[in-house]
Amino acid sequence: MPVLVASDLDRTLIYSSAALALTMPDARAPRLLCVEVHESRPLSFMTETAAGLLTELGGLGADTAVFVPTTTRTRKQYQRISLPGPQPRYAICANGGHLLVDGTTDEDWHAGVQSRLAAECAPLEEVRQYLADSADPAWVRKHRVAEDLFAYLVVERELLPAEWVKELAVWAEDRGWTVSLQGRKIYAVPKPLTKSAAMREVARRTGATLTLAAGDSLLDADLLLAADRGWRPGHGELADETWTAPNITALPERGVLAGERILQELLRVTRTDFA
Repeated sequence: MPVLVASDLDRTLIYSSAALALTMPDARAPRLLCVEVHESRPLSFMTETAAGLLTELGGLGADTAVFVPTTTRTRKQYQRISLPGPQPRYAICANGGHLLVDGTTDEDWHAGVQSRLAAECAPLEEVRQYLADSADPAWVRKHRVAEDLFAYLVVERELLPAEWVKELAVWAEDRGWTVSLQGRKIYAVPKPLTKSAAMREVARRTGATLTLAAGDSLLDADLLLAADRGWRPGHGELADETWTAPNITALPERGVLAGERILQELLRVTRTDFA
């Protein structure tokens, strides 16, 4: 049976310029590959070594490894990314709200997600209105709704009051939603909308009996816990909280070099399982 490898993308495998964390002397900085262009500008990167590792992982074949990009990005945002290696057959977008099969949404899966959200948590409009009423325009740059599933704000991080985020988290918890602060974005996401549920569905379809996962944020915690083994980098929400679990390896690397190390670990364990 194949190994299923489900990995978050932003700040796990791919990195914006601001998140690279290139703390070494310039002459020792790794060579970078641009994997996303937006509005004619390079936006996301990985090291060339990481690109080679991902290509190698994808090249093992569907009978050995099934690589599944797993992201909170919308489908449109995900489709801007050009990952090295073979095109993944499956991709998880919108935090599990959309399961892509050969680039196309599985409508039955999406309909099932919508039914769970309607039954188990407060409606999106209530959350969106709360954000509109309570967030201060002095530090909010944008209000966004993603795929009619969840909401997020783009903020000026240095002006953002920490207490406001805590108050939002308490308010959301009572309504069946969760809050995640990632860089300049504050996400409000329904609790039933999970990456782990979509990962389990891909495992069922592919027959995978071993699942590996990687991620850096609170929205990745359920994915990591659902996998047989998981890795988190030395940065991000989970690292800030020193979050861990018995099946989780907390890596020391930060920034784009963490993405390289994560792929080394994913490839190593996949090969070991088939040795």
